[in-house]
Amino acid sequence: MYCGLCAEIPSAYADTSNVNLKRQANAFMMIMGYSLTPDVTTGSLSISDNATNNPGLQMTSLGGGGTISESTPIYLEGTIALNRYDPTFILSGGTTSESIPVKWTSISATGGIGYSFSLTKEWRIIPVFNLTLGHVESDLSVLARVAEDRTGINFDFLKGGRLNALGLGGSVILDYEDYHPEREIDIELRYTNIHLNSYQSSEALEGQVNSQSLNLWTRRRTPTNFTLFDKPIRHVMEFAHTQFLGDLRGALGFNSLSSIGTGLELNIKDYPLFFERARVMTRFQFGANVTGWSLGFAASF
Repeated sequence: MYCGLCAEIPSAYADTSNVNLKRQANAFMMIMGYSLTPDVTTGSLSISDNATNNPGLQMTSLGGGGTISESTPIYLEGTIALNRYDPTFILSGGTTSESIPVKWTSISATGGIGYSFSLTKEWRIIPVFNLTLGHVESDLSVLARVAEDRTGINFDFLKGGRLNALGLGGSVILDYEDYHPEREIDIELRYTNIHLNSYQSSEALEGQVNSQSLNLWTRRRTPTNFTLFDKPIRHVMEFAHTQFLGDLRGALGFNSLSSIGTGLELNIKDYPLFFERARVMTRFQFGANVTGWSLGFAASF
């Protein structure tokens, strides 16, 4: 899935005569915090750097979740995310200065396990325990050595430093499912709170971030007059809204993101495949000073 958001983030410039790597580490852990759980509003973001007009931040994630069965209402979920962040350091060496792009990459994986408690036929509440493991590393090696030669400043982290993150927390999901042949409705309200801490990292990179979000997601399916594989092709409408809380609020210049989507879905559970439904979705995403679009493919198991 691709999403190009027409937004801008502040340039991450720092004077290396007093580089605050801990602040940069917290910034990247904060970016990691946007993609810890399944969320269509943050599943794939590409945000431009105001100074370069190039993507200064790229976030991509793949995730999903669900209960095992009605007789075994254990809820399982998982998300894996890859983020690229390109802060720029200003090298000050006496009377000269120049900018050096750093390029940091993170990969994170979040798992969740919970239990689905039925409130009524349609409503369920699902408490979830979440565990996150993340890793951040800098691409810069040759440029760091050149920078040291020119400025005399030690760039140990930029040459080979790394940050490992461990996150513990949980979520509470209020889920509504109302399925009938003429239409299906899903509504999910979710609150997530995961605390990220660095561990076994480079000495200069010790930080922590509290990732909190409140997400509303809705989907409506209705059959069309067309069929494929003897099954009706269904029209899908979707809306999602995420409010970012805690350290995430305002960190990228917006407090919330919304998504409106439409697409088609095919039921293929009678065929020997490992999923029951396949969807193609087009989404429009927006927020404060943010607009974008995405094209996605998904499957239901």
